[in-house]
Amino acid sequence: MSELRDTGARYELDEQGETSWADYRKSGDRIFIDHVEAPEALRGTGAADRLMAALSADIRAKDLKITPICGYAAAWLRRSKAFGDLTR
Repeated sequence: MSELRDTGARYELDEQGETSWADYRKSGDRIFIDHVEAPEALRGTGAADRLMAALSADIRAKDLKITPICGYAAAWLRRSKAFGDLTR
């Protein structure tokens, strides 16, 4: 697995030659996660989970909050004991 990349509009994480990503927008101290996607080859492997954990850690380190627009991101954050507080 490679390092998390932040392009300014998308978080990306490479695994097994494939890239999972999360499109986002930033407004003030908040990141709006619009869409999270793992390539078909990585689905069912936990790739989107690892991406969400990595981007959530990055967002916390930047002292920002998350508003999940994407249903997967919203469900992931609701279940997360470590990062669920980032939505408040």
